[in-house]
Amino acid sequence: MSYELVLMTGDHGSLDSLASRARRAEALGFDRVSAGETTGWDMVSAFAVVGERTDEIGVSTDVLSPFGRAPTVLAQAALTMHDATDGRFRLGLGTSSPAIAEGWHAAEFDRPLRRLRETIDIVREVYDGGRVEYDGDVFEVGGLSYDRPVPDDPPGIDVAALGPKATELVGRFADGWVPQLFTPDALADRMADLERGAELGDRSVDDVRVTPIVRAVAAEDRERARATARSMVAFLIGAYGPFYGDSVAEQGYPDVVEEIRTAWREDRDTAAMAAALPDELLDELAAAGTPEEVRERLERHRSVDGVDAVRVGFASGMDEATKRATMRAVEPLC
Repeated sequence: MSYELVLMTGDHGSLDSLASRARRAEALGFDRVSAGETTGWDMVSAFAVVGERTDEIGVSTDVLSPFGRAPTVLAQAALTMHDATDGRFRLGLGTSSPAIAEGWHAAEFDRPLRRLRETIDIVREVYDGGRVEYDGDVFEVGGLSYDRPVPDDPPGIDVAALGPKATELVGRFADGWVPQLFTPDALADRMADLERGAELGDRSVDDVRVTPIVRAVAAEDRERARATARSMVAFLIGAYGPFYGDSVAEQGYPDVVEEIRTAWREDRDTAAMAAALPDELLDELAAAGTPEEVRERLERHRSVDGVDAVRVGFASGMDEATKRATMRAVEPLC
């Protein structure tokens, strides 16, 4: 078991600062760092810097969109990062969201799961090191080969997924599953979809690395920590695209999700959104409070059968002192 750290790139004004956070995570014993990509830094370039300035900690992307780069380019990037990090890189993929695909990548958000599945197929073909010939429903690629030697241990492919079909796809085709905003019980239930996918792919589910993201805020001022986490979780549920809210509703909280969404839809009232998130659900989805409470709640997710590591994510609104305190709170678990 291990713990990983999700870096918030918006916290950093320079790549030097981002790399310094990664070095601090390495010193504290975190096993891996990752970061999401939306409309800020290109994460492949940014994590090449992180990889060059660290020694042992793993580096991952959370997540690169198949709407933003051709599958062959994603494979090139992964193999380049493998060389740049001495084999410490894992390629994180996900369908992203309509807002990012259409508003930033200028692509129609069409058949996202099929596009993701074909992207994984093509990356694997490049990993095989020969001529790429692929005739799919979304992609038709052929005629060229990867022009460098391919390592015997190319980067693992992790997929961020929430729903049953997407999780089944992970079990069939990917090397890792990165879920977010799951209660421990719902995470355990979703494992059945991962197992079904592995069986369909003639694989063992033990070969799929499961690393849920859990937002964490630790501070001696318990109520301030909880308020910060509550605001972040409520925003993800109610305003950050449809998928997180739909997932939490399906986990047994449809009324809570609807109240949070209504507050956002009608008034953009973030205070009302946070107020609509009950303590019970906050404690199921996040780890917030004193350092002891944070460790206890992270361990609940880590103890779910099949989980290999927990990715600790910060929350928007945390000051630097609280981020450092949260990292120190997790250190005894690393």
